[in-house]
Order: sequence, then C-alpha cells, then structure tokens
Amino acid sequence: MCKIIILQHPAEEKRCLRTAHMLTKSIVPDKCVIYKGKKFPQTKHGDLASILSSSNTLLLYPTSNADDMSELQPLSDGNGDGYTIILIDGTWPQAKTIYNNSPMLHNLRRIKLTQYKGSEYVVRTQPTEGCLSTLETAAHVLSYLENNSSYHEILLKPLTALCTFQLEHGAVTHQSKEFRLKNKTYPKLVGRRLHKLLNNTIM
Repeated sequence: MCKIIILQHPAEEKRCLRTAHMLTKSIVPDKCVIYKGKKFPQTKHGDLASILSSSNTLLLYPTSNADDMSELQPLSDGNGDGYTIILIDGTWPQAKTIYNNSPMLHNLRRIKLTQYKGSEYVVRTQPTEGCLSTLETAAHVLSYLENNSSYHEILLKPLTALCTFQLEHGAVTHQSKEFRLKNKTYPKLVGRRLHKLLNNTIM
C-alpha cells in the first residue's frame, strides 16, 4: 500500500478552503500524515528524516528532470510494499520556499503529473491550467499506483460537494491565471515567479 506525506506550509493551514484536511478525513488513518513547517525535516518532525532517506520515497514536484508518474510500475493487486509519496501543500511560491529550504528533498526521485485535465477545485484560482489541489493530486496518485480507480470517487466527493455549496451560495467559478492572461482578463500585473512558471508551462 502507498502512503501520502504532506509537507504543509504554515500559511496553508489558515486558509478557509483547504483540501489537505479533507484528504486526511477521507482515507484510513496513518495513510496520510501532515507535517507542518517551512523547512524539512526538523527535530519536531519525528521519523520524517528516515522516511526522506528511503529509496521508496518519491517527491511529487515538477522540476525539469522529474519523471512522469506513468513511468512508475503500479502495484499489481493494490497490496505489498508501495511508495511513499511526498506532496508539498501551499501556493507555488510557498512550495518553492519549502523545496529550496529542504536539502533532503533534492535527493529524492521527483515525479510529475501530465495526463490529467484541469482542477475541479473551481472556487479557488490556480496558477496554470494543469495545476491541481493537494486532494486531487493524491486522488490521481493513489488511483494509479494502487490500481484502484475508486479513489477518485471517494476522495473527490467532498471537494465536489464543497464547490457545489459555495457556487449555490454566491461563489463564482474561477479560471486559472494562465487562462485569464491568455484571454486578457487578468486584472493584475504578473510577478516574475508566476511569469516564469507560465512561460515554462506554455512552452
């Protein structure tokens, strides 16, 4: 069985509409563990250092040399020794800060998702069309690696309910910043970090 480890930026915990908490409540205990901070591991993080030292631990982070998840071999029956997947929970700048401040993450094999449609988290603005929430990312990862498509329905059901409730009570559907920039409807100037991210995505 696979396990999800979430490295959560402290600012993400304060957001009203966050999905990591949904994930921990939607699957069996201990299958998903959240560590909080801006640098990992720290003494307070217990056995995280040993987890990050394992050859079976993977980091989902889209660097230029990251492997596509489809290159990994799924578990044949959903059992046995699975991967431990590290997810960074926060905005793109926050995720980059965590990655840069955590040298042990640089030693992990990095993977990325490239074969999935845009986010269903329609009440929150994503940087690019391909960005997913932490919950959606975990759903795709577990569905593929454990060869169990039921994760999609189980994990995304509360997210769909949240978005439906918000839209029924005045919220509006959010397009990604990439979409709005392409269609000249984004009202703000784009910072250097987002500009670089969008250029890399579009290219």
